[in-house]
Amino acid sequence: MNTDALRGHMDALLLSVLEHEPLHGYAIIEALQVRSGGALSVPTGTVYPALRRLERLGYLTSEWATVGGRKRRTYRLTGAGHTALAGERSAWRQFTDAIGGVLAPRSTEGPAR
Repeated sequence: MNTDALRGHMDALLLSVLEHEPLHGYAIIEALQVRSGGALSVPTGTVYPALRRLERLGYLTSEWATVGGRKRRTYRLTGAGHTALAGERSAWRQFTDAIGGVLAPRSTEGPAR
């Protein structure tokens, strides 16, 4: 999938992946791939700046941890992050409903508008 198409949705994707457990950056990228059935392959150059921005906004905290014998920065959702995720999900439902209304096949009955 085109990374440009994801640009406006990256916050929601990252917050969702971190909803239930803290993860380090590479594990976040792997989770996006797995949860999307392999459709999302997001480059590190997109993920890490977004994680830092979400941390500055107070939606994430990070700490260094040893994972598999290596020191990695792990990210965890904050209370504000959970609230932001709920807002992102609501906005996503509204967006998909609106787009679905436009893309749905129209009935051929009745006058064209």
